[in-house]
Amino acid sequence: MDRDEILLAGKEFLFPAVIHYFDEPLVLERAKDQYVWDADGKQYLDFFGGIVTVSVGHQNDKVREAIHEQADKLTHVSTLFYTEPQIALAKRIAEVSPGGKLTKSFFTNSGTEANETAVSLARIHTGNSDVVALRHSYHGRSDAGRAMTGQGIWRSPLPSQGGYVHAHNAYCYRCPFGLKYPSCELRCATDVEELIQTTTSGQVAGMIAEPIQGVGGFITPPKEYFQIVVEIIKKHGGIFISDEVQTGWGRTGKWFGIEQYGVTPDAMSFAKGLANGMPIGATTAKPEVADSMRYLTLSTFGGNPVVAAAAKAVIDYVDEENLMANCEETGAYLRGKLDQLQEKHALIGDVRGMGLMQALELVVDRETKEPATKQTLRVMDAARNQGLLIGKGGIWGNVIRVSPPMNVSRSDVDEFARKLDAALEAAGD
Repeated sequence: MDRDEILLAGKEFLFPAVIHYFDEPLVLERAKDQYVWDADGKQYLDFFGGIVTVSVGHQNDKVREAIHEQADKLTHVSTLFYTEPQIALAKRIAEVSPGGKLTKSFFTNSGTEANETAVSLARIHTGNSDVVALRHSYHGRSDAGRAMTGQGIWRSPLPSQGGYVHAHNAYCYRCPFGLKYPSCELRCATDVEELIQTTTSGQVAGMIAEPIQGVGGFITPPKEYFQIVVEIIKKHGGIFISDEVQTGWGRTGKWFGIEQYGVTPDAMSFAKGLANGMPIGATTAKPEVADSMRYLTLSTFGGNPVVAAAAKAVIDYVDEENLMANCEETGAYLRGKLDQLQEKHALIGDVRGMGLMQALELVVDRETKEPATKQTLRVMDAARNQGLLIGKGGIWGNVIRVSPPMNVSRSDVDEFARKLDAALEAAGD
């Protein structure tokens, strides 16, 4: 099918609820490294990576070889049987987990499933039911995933499950208490104490949180935030779950985003970048927590041999190529370019993030901080015209998300900055 035939067929045969960034959806045909090409042959610099998923470049040779080799031997058996790729991946995850303390894993197919597994584990392990999540968070599209999520647009229109309460997030640019860091003394964090006392039984199963909120617009808490809230959660009987679906596997400059905060979680959830685009989900936990789950369970596709082989190849590649250092160094270079764009364009109200996970929050006016929702759409369209793919997020849809493959270079960042600068100019700034 050509582009027009694909667009017509999509309208006829796909759910209309599936969102697209553009009025005329972009039809992609092939990709390699940091570039993708559409059905008309136009090349785009991909600085969003399939929603923070293409971690080591499109069609990465090492990952592709692992997929092909495994596909020629065994493609599926389910978790009812052990396979070498699944066990090798679980062992590798244990080796790189924070402090080597989270050593048992359960594999699924997506971040949604991984998060549900982690929350179930918390409830079983503690015997408590209430779970603390954060406002502006996103944890998946299932009933439980939507209930954990702290954004109205991703919770509606269906009723949400009970058992979840939502704490204030550390959104320093728009502090819910009207305070300034660090004189605020982390009021958003200490408020979790009152949240538990007033909206739960006083005992909780745990807390699930993204170290940097992905769909929320790469909201990045101060360094002290998680140390404070985890202490409160532990005091009230809960465990801490770090949702590493977007922050995991080196993107912030460490294996896992939560390591930037000096906290060791009791459980973590993964997906996305772990397998560079292959469908995967995983929940890993400390042994004493994982061993609490004693009811019978399985996953038909979880731990699929081909996907597991791809995931292990990704971890090995990140390690061998020292991509965490690249995320830190090239990420700092990227941040410098974004800061320069902020100085030039009044539309940019805030720059935030870590490593190769950076964001620009666009505002109509820097004093009022009115979200520039319509202008953001214009920037997205203009970037597409420039041959640049970027992401969008935030509760008002006014945040540009930047998350290229972790092996991009400074020259890629230079190209990105030129194209985004032109897009901001073209959008009318």
